[in-house]
Amino acid sequence: MANRVNEMNCQDYEALGLKVGIEIHQQLDTKHKLFCYCPTIQRDVEESNFEFFRYLRSKRSEMGEVDRAAKEEVARSKKFIYKAYDTTCLVEADEEPPRELNREALQVAILIARMLNMEVVDEVHVMRKIVIDGSNTTGFQRTALIAFDGYIECEGKKIGVATLCLEEEACRKVEDRGSEVVYSLDRLGIPLVEIGTMPDITSPKEAKEVAAKLGMILRSTGRVKRGLGTIRQDVNISIRDGARVEIKGVQTLDILDKIVEYEVLRQLNLLKIRDELLARGASVVNQIFDVTSIFSNTKSKVIKRAKCVKAILLKGFAGLVGKEIQPGRRLGTEFADIAKTFGLGGIFHTDELPAYGISEEEVAELRRFVGAESNDAVILAAGEATRVENALARIIERAEYCLIGVPEETRKANEDGTTSYLRPLPGAARMYPETDVPAVRITPDMLEVEIPELIEERAKRYAETYGLPYDLAYVMADSALHHLFEEFAEKLPATTVARVLHIAPAELKKEGVEIGKLEEGHFRAVLELIEEGKIAKEGAEEALKIFCEKPTATKEEVVSSIGSATNLDSFIAKLMEEKKDFIKERGASAFKPLMGLVMKEFRGKVDGKVVAEKLNEAIKRALSDG
Repeated sequence: MANRVNEMNCQDYEALGLKVGIEIHQQLDTKHKLFCYCPTIQRDVEESNFEFFRYLRSKRSEMGEVDRAAKEEVARSKKFIYKAYDTTCLVEADEEPPRELNREALQVAILIARMLNMEVVDEVHVMRKIVIDGSNTTGFQRTALIAFDGYIECEGKKIGVATLCLEEEACRKVEDRGSEVVYSLDRLGIPLVEIGTMPDITSPKEAKEVAAKLGMILRSTGRVKRGLGTIRQDVNISIRDGARVEIKGVQTLDILDKIVEYEVLRQLNLLKIRDELLARGASVVNQIFDVTSIFSNTKSKVIKRAKCVKAILLKGFAGLVGKEIQPGRRLGTEFADIAKTFGLGGIFHTDELPAYGISEEEVAELRRFVGAESNDAVILAAGEATRVENALARIIERAEYCLIGVPEETRKANEDGTTSYLRPLPGAARMYPETDVPAVRITPDMLEVEIPELIEERAKRYAETYGLPYDLAYVMADSALHHLFEEFAEKLPATTVARVLHIAPAELKKEGVEIGKLEEGHFRAVLELIEEGKIAKEGAEEALKIFCEKPTATKEEVVSSIGSATNLDSFIAKLMEEKKDFIKERGASAFKPLMGLVMKEFRGKVDGKVVAEKLNEAIKRALSDG
């Protein structure tokens, strides 16, 4: 089944009624956070000098309703621990009201909106979006609609861009201990834009292309943060007869098409399971059984550690709980995901038992106790009583939905392209007005923004102007140091500049050198040394390595460490004397082995062309004198 879905062409996906919408979350590169004056930098958790904890509770929206996702979070009863720093303040800790909306971030958001052909609102109003998974100390995320009704062109097709919001970034999750979750406050409040497309995407390949195009446009502004975790994609996916599912946290484009493929596969398999369950006349018994006594002498280590063991009965589910719905994931894995969100390690089910230390006799007694017949399945959970009870109650709801089809829900992207359950899909009941932040009127001068050159256009210009291969031209155009490339490509060969800025650092990284300490000033210094003739282009890698080891090194120290060309003439003269018989015997063919000896001494110190010219002249003189 997986292979068949992976091989589908666009027409196959169209027949399935595939619809995909993408949400891009991109951090902005601003001086301050969105609602306070703290810097937008991330810290090492070990640098935390203070921590506190909270329990979060849901609250009703302005319509008087409780969001279903928030309701489930409350049932999980988790304790949230927050690590603070000398670069965070009382606003992040929710001990002080927020400041006014960051105008720098607003201006960047307007620029992005104009690049996406969007209509900017007349007045910006901040809203509260209920989020009680601990990722925000307040229990909500502040968000503001900036623009709507835009579009981008991707591979000749117009893709609608529904909304652009300016939001505060969430806390960074440090550790999940089951009943406790540790968060870091350093990331909380960093400005980000959330861009949501219309569900105009109709294939996995197109989803990847659209996300790449949006990312390219965002980076073209020069006003967004870069690096892992600074941008992420959420993907909304549905098929005919299925349901809209939101998949959160796709960190890289590499797996985005696979995410879509595997979600289509999951929904198709859930629909097949539904049809089989209906054919069997299956049902879910709405009762939780306490089966702790059955396992009083068990050899299962997991159950031995538990205070209680409880079970639920799924009539007609035998063989289907263990059915694969995504590569390496089964319907039972879906149930286990739910248990994990309630702080449990997972579940056991009779499709896989006896196993894990649970004996055949215990399984037989379990089935007798709950009244399970041969075509029924039993789900077990072990742990603290309240958590087990809440988890199994939620699994009962999920099992009942197996008789209907695919539930609307929010899922987490896994590294292999599969997904895991997170929570129910939130609804409109999660929004209510923010009363602490004043509205901002958009004035005509705020809309007068200069649209920057797109990276793809810059890449074409680099390829034409500097004669670079397009792939390398695109890398340079997409680099945060593209302005440095342009500056020095007017003085040095463009390939040399590209080697310093991109190829040499990549090679050092492969060698295990920590290149994270390299800054723009280091690259500028190396390029200046090459331009001044103090080091050869071949010495760029060694020079960068020196800066990696000692970021405070001066240009003079780099030259001293690499060496210089001052002894080249005397070295060649001495070599001519030592190898005069060899030169006489080999003639002009002596050049290659002698070149190797000279370059062994002067590689990185002198340009290879200069060495070759001087050595050739010396050999010619030696032969004529001989």
